[in-house]
Amino acid sequence: MLGATKDRKLVTAMVGSFPRPTWFTENLHGRNFREAMADSLYREQYLDALACYISEQERAGLDILTDGDARFDLEVGGRSWFFYVLERLGGLGAMTDAAAFREVTGARPGQILFEVHEALQAPTVTGKIERGSLQYAAMWKTAQKMSSKPIKFGAITGAPLTSVMRNEFYPNDQALMMDLAAALNEELLELDAAGCPIIQIEEPTHHIACISSPPASEKELEFLTAAFNREVRGLKTEIWAHTCWGNPNQQSFYWERPSYERSIPYLLSLDADVVMLECSRSLAKDLGALDRIKTDKKIAIGVVDHTNTTVEPAEMVATTIRNALKHVPPERLIVTSDCGFGREGMSRRIAFYKCVSLVQGTNIVRRELGLPEAEVRAADPRFALD
Repeated sequence: MLGATKDRKLVTAMVGSFPRPTWFTENLHGRNFREAMADSLYREQYLDALACYISEQERAGLDILTDGDARFDLEVGGRSWFFYVLERLGGLGAMTDAAAFREVTGARPGQILFEVHEALQAPTVTGKIERGSLQYAAMWKTAQKMSSKPIKFGAITGAPLTSVMRNEFYPNDQALMMDLAAALNEELLELDAAGCPIIQIEEPTHHIACISSPPASEKELEFLTAAFNREVRGLKTEIWAHTCWGNPNQQSFYWERPSYERSIPYLLSLDADVVMLECSRSLAKDLGALDRIKTDKKIAIGVVDHTNTTVEPAEMVATTIRNALKHVPPERLIVTSDCGFGREGMSRRIAFYKCVSLVQGTNIVRRELGLPEAEVRAADPRFALD
């Protein structure tokens, strides 16, 4: 249900993660969030980092903010995106290898993604998946109290989780995925009830499945939709469905980004208010598939690249937005980054200026359309050190 972005045109946001400050050296190490916040050293570093993430997004002029994924540990290749959940779910046992996930990219020794895979030791599914102690609501509350702007909370969905789990309990991965969806749904319902204005469900895998070898069948794609929809069942808040073409250690799975064309109808069938598409490399020139499908969903386009350390000029961002507007009206268009900026693969300075450019480029188009522009305090010449 649209709420935070209802009746708003060209809203800006970033996807989620922000590079860690060098002084944020504490990790959760498997503890639940409330327990870790009783540790004075972790609490101080966590709250200070959170304040940095939120301040930098506000100075860049973003409309919707995130907590920078501050809860994730600093680990090889963004491992914690998977393992924050996997370390806390019920029904999981000892760690094994991660051969199943390596099959996604075919990475080999000598390639950076192989080193990432080496860090993803898969837990064994030994019993019925239970919710565990994820404590999303507590983390969102901790962030939201730091700003009057809406704080979006992002969380991994079940489909990618199954790629790093060794199933020794369920008859098949579909049964595992549906129980994952039910367990995660319990957590998301609590987050919704706490007042979170936007819940971002991260990485339904339809687009990857559509171009895999062999490509997924219609029945398999329909199942992925059913699993996603089970996960968000009963949620009343605004739901965003985030997709990208890979982000372990700021690496895409594909040098040349594939097309979303086949997956678009399935993504638009998700019970989500916003569908997020990576568009910075294509400059949003491949959104023509949207013309052939009637939808009232909002579309969020990525206009800055999380895998490239060169900051996109504001005019390039504006060009991407103009191209998207050929297919999506401004009242249904949201402007974001392609994916999160990670914790170890990109500097804070680069990530910050990508956010600044994102808003400045959006302001160019807002001005052309006669829409109010966002204040970008980071670009105010009155405060520059000449």
